[in-house]
Amino acid sequence: MQETATADTGTWRVGDLELTSRLLVGTARYPSTQVLMDCLDASGAELVTVSLRRVAPSAGGDENLYQLVRERGLNLLPNTAGCYTARDAILTAELGREALGTSLVKLEVIADDDTLLPDVEELLVAARDLVAKDFDVLPYTNDDPATAKKLEDIGCAAVMPLGSPIGSGLGIRNPHNFELIRERANVPVIMDAGVGTASDATLAFELGCDAVLLNTAIAQARDPVRMARAMRHAAEAGRDAYLAGRMPMRRYGEASSPMEGRIGAANAAWP
Repeated sequence: MQETATADTGTWRVGDLELTSRLLVGTARYPSTQVLMDCLDASGAELVTVSLRRVAPSAGGDENLYQLVRERGLNLLPNTAGCYTARDAILTAELGREALGTSLVKLEVIADDDTLLPDVEELLVAARDLVAKDFDVLPYTNDDPATAKKLEDIGCAAVMPLGSPIGSGLGIRNPHNFELIRERANVPVIMDAGVGTASDATLAFELGCDAVLLNTAIAQARDPVRMARAMRHAAEAGRDAYLAGRMPMRRYGEASSPMEGRIGAANAAWP
């Protein structure tokens, strides 16, 4: 099982990468490039997602996020954000591999502008095509265990169920579904979308996620760098709690002190 290897080594794998940090951080909506760089440092992230539709790899100066990220020794995860059809997502992924020299791709195929939920039919088409072209596909999908299993069976390198809609900050709306996905998956499970604060990330790890991808929760916080640092600690705490194994939930209270040796008021001798 993957969990045994992860627990023994303290690392995890996705595609050809072996990573220590379990946070994947996005690069959009930060107040400035400097704040973004400070947040990446504070988060401890080793894999950073970038949108090819938002920034051109050939851009110069401060606009070249690709170069700035790589100068920090971080790995790039190009994504297909903004794609609404399998065809557009496939083309964007191919451009990303050519421009950045990586077969990793975060696959997004969005159904509409209002919900930003995945178009599952188009997603499956794109995933099947990209896997056949030797991409390491990380698909953004809904929190449906059946869809997650289909994506794994296609050959995706991970599954990335949403906790709640992109940018909503609503956290994990269906914890039970995440538990089901984790029980059935033989590839990394990465929560993607919906993190609003550190406790949301902690819950994802407590439910068994191997990693969490987040962007807006850090970028739009009042103090982004402090939030990035909080997310780093949240990931460590949640993962430790998962590996430790929580106590069972009980319907009624159970005293933590032993019953033996308690003083019985009825038998006490009064002066």
